[in-house]
Amino acid sequence: MNKRYPGDEIPPSARLLRESVAAEVKAARRQSHLTQERLAEICGTKKSNISRMESGKYNPSLDFLVKLAESMDRELSIHIN
Repeated sequence: MNKRYPGDEIPPSARLLRESVAAEVKAARRQSHLTQERLAEICGTKKSNISRMESGKYNPSLDFLVKLAESMDRELSIHIN
């Protein structure tokens, strides 16, 4: 599974962040009137990757998030508090 955390347990704060990003991607995709399959085609990935990302079960790379944003003609904004 995930080797970034001791004991392979994802901390609650990281889990919430993943879920938040996933929800934003899903909302942007829907606002762009794209299916998961069509977004995957545009991004050059598989529908299953989009589905896993939107479910919060996938830890997307920054490059993947940039590709998603560009594919939906959106701007990616990351805030570190």
